[in-house]
Amino acid sequence: MFVPIIVVGDLLGEPPGSPRPPPLVRWRGQELRCSFRTSPLRVDSGGMADDFKPGLEGVVAVETEIAEPDREGGSLRYRGIDIEELVGNYPYENVWGLLVDDDLDSKMPDPEPYEPAGLTGNAPADLQAETARLSGVWGLGKLNEISADQAREDLGRLSAQMMSIVARSARIADGKTDVVPDDIVAQGQTAAEKFLLRWRGQADPRHAKAIDTYWICTAEHGLNASTFTARIVASTGADCGASLSAAVGALSGPLHGGAPAYVKPMLEEVAAAGDPERWVKDTLAAGKRIMGFGHRIYRAEDPRSRLLKRTAKELGSAQVELAEELEQVALAALQERHPERVLATNVEYYSAIVLDVAEIPPRLAPAMFACSRVAGWSAHILEQKRTGRLFRPSARYVGPASRSLQSVS
Repeated sequence: MFVPIIVVGDLLGEPPGSPRPPPLVRWRGQELRCSFRTSPLRVDSGGMADDFKPGLEGVVAVETEIAEPDREGGSLRYRGIDIEELVGNYPYENVWGLLVDDDLDSKMPDPEPYEPAGLTGNAPADLQAETARLSGVWGLGKLNEISADQAREDLGRLSAQMMSIVARSARIADGKTDVVPDDIVAQGQTAAEKFLLRWRGQADPRHAKAIDTYWICTAEHGLNASTFTARIVASTGADCGASLSAAVGALSGPLHGGAPAYVKPMLEEVAAAGDPERWVKDTLAAGKRIMGFGHRIYRAEDPRSRLLKRTAKELGSAQVELAEELEQVALAALQERHPERVLATNVEYYSAIVLDVAEIPPRLAPAMFACSRVAGWSAHILEQKRTGRLFRPSARYVGPASRSLQSVS
């Protein structure tokens, strides 16, 4: 928002582009910095009505009670509770309840009987398509036409079914067309165990712990691209299936949820080269990106990376030693190239190592991320429903000036 302000003295004589910094003034008890414009003189009060922010960097679009990533301290809290207190003490399904209901005794339900239309074995694509299909099969109501309780019920049903869809799609990708009987799946004690049973027919305890830890660490992380997508769709009043399906689509991109899929092949390439330092030097010289480093939010170590690294060690990952060596070399090289930035290891790096412990193939990484993120998405959809506010940002037109049809014919 811009507000008019009266400025007296020689400030009115400052030419545009003057090296002198714009002055601070007080308005309604706040210090604001003047913006020099041709007419009229106005003050930028933080609303950013005329400011262009590529990628919406730094723009505050919502107020949330769900999660708090600490930029400087390197911690992540779900409704005030540090995730380090949750891992190992509560399974993922209870963390889902914490995020969605603010209640650790609440749980994500088990999936109800449902037959997908035609799974392909491409889990991210299957998940997006089937989640959208569930809106029609279940006759889900529009968010602006149903109660908060009904929306919460819809999100619980969808979250559970989405995990089931990923497990069944992964089974098809393994070349198995049969369905694991429900009585075998019911033997699992946690959502992670049931997921593995539905996928493989068995649940190795190491694999279940790896998946459960990964899901908890990545269940929610503020207004990232997929969560923002879910909230945008929810703001239109669309049903919960549409909102979650759209979020899955956003998460499938390699710059968001797909990054862990690139880490394992990268480590294999480093192992084959036999010299991490040389590999890093050659990669950076070629202008290529080293996956798993840097984050738009944190200016300290990503706390999720720290937890996942510890879990990888506890579970005896065969790759953790090489990963640590590459991490040290890469961080030193990146710091030398960009001393002005804080480039620490992010969640994708050790996510790939932990998922590898559970023998999750890289192609499945985006869908595994989606399984975890159903908790955060659901919580944000409910929060967005309460606001009742449609997202409608502006665009700055930079195209041609007014011209006649004849001039382009």
